[in-house]
Amino acid sequence: MLILIVGGGRTGTQLAILLMEQGHTVRLIEWRNDVLSRLHHELPTEVIIHGKPIDPVALEQAGIKEADILAAVTTSDQENLTLCYFAKQVYKVRRTIARVNNPRNAWLFDKTFNVDVEVNQAELISRLIEEEMAMGSMMTLLKLKKGDYSLIEERIVAGARAIGIQIKDLNLPEHVVIAAIIRKGEIIVPRGITSFKAGDEVLLFSDSEGATQIKELFEIPV
Repeated sequence: MLILIVGGGRTGTQLAILLMEQGHTVRLIEWRNDVLSRLHHELPTEVIIHGKPIDPVALEQAGIKEADILAAVTTSDQENLTLCYFAKQVYKVRRTIARVNNPRNAWLFDKTFNVDVEVNQAELISRLIEEEMAMGSMMTLLKLKKGDYSLIEERIVAGARAIGIQIKDLNLPEHVVIAAIIRKGEIIVPRGITSFKAGDEVLLFSDSEGATQIKELFEIPV
């Protein structure tokens, strides 16, 4: 199966790694030079395509005409919607998946724009809140079917090393992806410039090794 990912941030990168581990053929489009530099240390060169998100030349170089799935995971909702619409209308891609960055835009991510599956982090967290799931120390919410990955919830305690540091500067473990932050009952979609505060509830995907390292960042230092 050929899967085309557009957006080489941490989400796109980890998605590419997981899919390749499962035996899929993956192509990832990225355009930012600093991100490309990192990608070349994490992914095989043949996987990475240098180009703008909605550039037909880059899309065709990545193999969109043969792609089974397009995953639009850029930091722009406009670009993600446009990619899904373009992929279906022009290239007849069978299935499209789009990341929702701003929860207020979630209503746009439907069949009108040819989005088959929306990934809305805010909605995921709100469902957890509605179900009154216990908050507190690290807790595994969901064990993924394949690999050593889990959906984990962790509270940041006062005095933790991560407090006040932007996510991009935390040097997170390779296989850790921050999905969402709950702060005083409100959902925050994490960005590279987002910093943590004491009491934050963090939802993340991680393997067992990454979870151990995260506890060292989020809990009181010994």
